[in-house]
Amino acid sequence: MTSGRSEAGSRIPVTLVTGFLGSGKTTMINAALKAPELSDTIVVVNEFGEVGLDHSLYSRSNDAVVVLENGCLCCTVRSDLVSTLNSLFHSRQAGEIPHFRHMIIETSGLAEPGPVLQAFLSEPTLDGLYRVAGVITLVDAVNWVDTAREHDEAIRQVALADQIRITKLDMAEAATYERIETDLRRINAAAAIEPLDRTTAAIAALLSAQGFDAADPSADPRPWLAVERHQHDHDHHDHDHDHACEPDCDHPDHRHDHFDHMRARGIESFVLTRDHPLSRDELQFLLDGIGQNLGTGLLRVKGLVNVAEEPGRPAVIQGAQHLLHTMTWLDAWPDADQRTRIVFITQGIARDSLTEVIALLDRMAERTFKARARGRLKMAETQSIPDGR
Repeated sequence: MTSGRSEAGSRIPVTLVTGFLGSGKTTMINAALKAPELSDTIVVVNEFGEVGLDHSLYSRSNDAVVVLENGCLCCTVRSDLVSTLNSLFHSRQAGEIPHFRHMIIETSGLAEPGPVLQAFLSEPTLDGLYRVAGVITLVDAVNWVDTAREHDEAIRQVALADQIRITKLDMAEAATYERIETDLRRINAAAAIEPLDRTTAAIAALLSAQGFDAADPSADPRPWLAVERHQHDHDHHDHDHDHACEPDCDHPDHRHDHFDHMRARGIESFVLTRDHPLSRDELQFLLDGIGQNLGTGLLRVKGLVNVAEEPGRPAVIQGAQHLLHTMTWLDAWPDADQRTRIVFITQGIARDSLTEVIALLDRMAERTFKARARGRLKMAETQSIPDGR
């Protein structure tokens, strides 16, 4: 279960920009194209982009790639994403296009980022060349309520984000931001949620962030894992369930129809914590069981695991939907807390059911492999007893 990838730092970081139709993805990227911070960046736009990138400043181009004056590249996906990204990397290596060090992918407004994340984690060709630095989701303040009610893709775009930026607040009512932020927190408690700063410098910094590299043995996984935020989300949900509100309540956080609808969309997160190390086999048994039992309801998994066979070296695991990525290893724990912590993000599974399923599988894994260990010990003792005949 070790990784055969190239050295840490050699893979190209990729920022995914997602958000429903009209949320402002292309407008945001256009605003940063002239920034020097993006001079070594390639922007990949799928063929369903609502607004074309601004190529008015290009200095040269070919059939696939436009090169802007500051060196930033733009490419439109005309075929399969995997083959396009492989082709771009090899064109870069051959000197056919400028040497880019970062990639931004603007996904279709109708697409969720799950399958794209899955491609980077499961395709060996992509995994050796690129790594996902982060997922940025834009949310349209004017249309969010209707979009969330009618389009499940928009909910999953928010659920899988590392950074959420709210757009069009200047066109919305004054209290809109607080109401939307409350909705977004219910879906994704771990993401950084802010109004979009439309200055070129702020957008360029957002798009060029390096994120957490699981292949870097010295990287700090704590901001990426965000365990405390997920655990706070659990407490917050419990508080919401206990809070009574009168039928005519006009509190901005209690728009009953919308709140009930959001709860029905069923985005949940759960943190599995284990105080004692897991064996490799026990961990694999647990993760396989979770994938099989949660199925398509499992959106994302990420965790830091204390593996018994590797004392002092935490394993990093991550997955999208039901596919899990090969484990990578850090050189040391980031702090004194050496517990296993695995975050599960799901959809369509009630929180109580999710808790029960994961707790049951955890107990089964622990009991199964304790029984196997006892059996091996007993067999070894039996074989060590001398034959007295």
